[in-house]
Amino acid sequence: MKSPTIVWFRHDLRLDDNPALAAAASRGAIVPVFIWAPDEEKPWEPGAASRWWLHHSLERLSASCEKAGAPLVIRRGPSLATLRALVKETGAGGVVWNRRYEPAVIARDTGIKKALVADGLAAESFNGSLLFEPMNVATKEGRPYQVFTPFWRALLAREEPAEPRPAPKKLTGVDRSPKGVSIDSLALLPTLDWASTMEKTWSPGEAGGRKRLERFLERALKGYSDGRDQPSEDGTSSLSAHLHFGEISPRRVWHAVRDAVGGKPAAKITTGGAEAYLRELGWREFANHLLYHFPHTADAPLRPDYARFPWAKDPVGLRAWQRGRTGFPIVDAGMRQLWATGWMHNRVRMIVASFLVKDLRVSWLEGARWFWDTLVDADLAANTLGWQWAAGCGADAAPYFRIFNPTSQAEKFDPDEVYVDRWVDRAAGYPEPIVDHAEARKLALEALKVVTGKR
Repeated sequence: MKSPTIVWFRHDLRLDDNPALAAAASRGAIVPVFIWAPDEEKPWEPGAASRWWLHHSLERLSASCEKAGAPLVIRRGPSLATLRALVKETGAGGVVWNRRYEPAVIARDTGIKKALVADGLAAESFNGSLLFEPMNVATKEGRPYQVFTPFWRALLAREEPAEPRPAPKKLTGVDRSPKGVSIDSLALLPTLDWASTMEKTWSPGEAGGRKRLERFLERALKGYSDGRDQPSEDGTSSLSAHLHFGEISPRRVWHAVRDAVGGKPAAKITTGGAEAYLRELGWREFANHLLYHFPHTADAPLRPDYARFPWAKDPVGLRAWQRGRTGFPIVDAGMRQLWATGWMHNRVRMIVASFLVKDLRVSWLEGARWFWDTLVDADLAANTLGWQWAAGCGADAAPYFRIFNPTSQAEKFDPDEVYVDRWVDRAAGYPEPIVDHAEARKLALEALKVVTGKR
């Protein structure tokens, strides 16, 4: 009889199109396990909103594994010691997992693989979270891309990502499943009544991800090119958290979008909502590509000259921004939506980020940290890319220093103030603007001269 295989779940909390799970299940009995070891991901361990989502996602995954025939074992870290203990308890001959690309996780996983192999075990990892892995995409000179457009063209020139594989109909567990801890004992839920609106907004888990995808294809894909920029409309997929936690695979989403427009190759879908959405999946790939090749960017600018930028120390302004009390309605609406739901419309994310780093000149790292703790879709690669783009210190082909005018942005993308009125009550006690945008713009451009040397 073959020894069982341990399937180590991480950011792949699904049974559908899960390469590591499929490989293990094809060999025989499996032991599915999730290990809670946040200290191993420092300084970017999961934030409060991510922990809320994880709690509910683990509940769904546990129910799915139980129904399929192999109960999920929940353990606390450290990860290597936990895996070794499970090997001893079950007689497992190997461990499989799907790869992650955050710097701390790469270092951790590399050490674990070496240790398990040294123990005489099979240790194998798979690509379960990206369309194309960053180590396999390079320029003609063999270097990583730093500009999106040529990166995207390179992806479109490749063969289409493989078709997604359906979930195994049945899983074979071991005779005696190892004991684990309860999900509640991980204490992932917030102690404050902060997540009540999130519970009304989201359905974490694999089934929730599939429903979100179906809803998007039916209602919003066709008009996505324009709808994605209208925060008052339900014009986006809202799949980011499901993709981050691996409740749905990017291959499943990619092929579903292609199928919705006749199954044409992505390179031949050149207009419309499908083209725009596939491009957004390309941005997700690009973010991981950058983080993998430039791991320092989680905490430092990709463009080293920007380390000289004279950021302001403004705790009062930062607090007003965090709480949606800046006096700029579109900014405050976005920050209040974030606090209430754990999510913010992407157009508004760009507006609020520009306001923090340009109008207040507060470091992009302060914004990245706040988003990291409050977003249900907090993803290190996407968060880093977005904030460095806003600050002008990351991968960016634009030859100028973007400074969004929050008033004109609101007039353009929320002209009837539907979005603002949804989140901001300006009837009483609403603050006056905490800065004059025109003056703040001048100060930001003056500060930029410290980087460029143009005075």
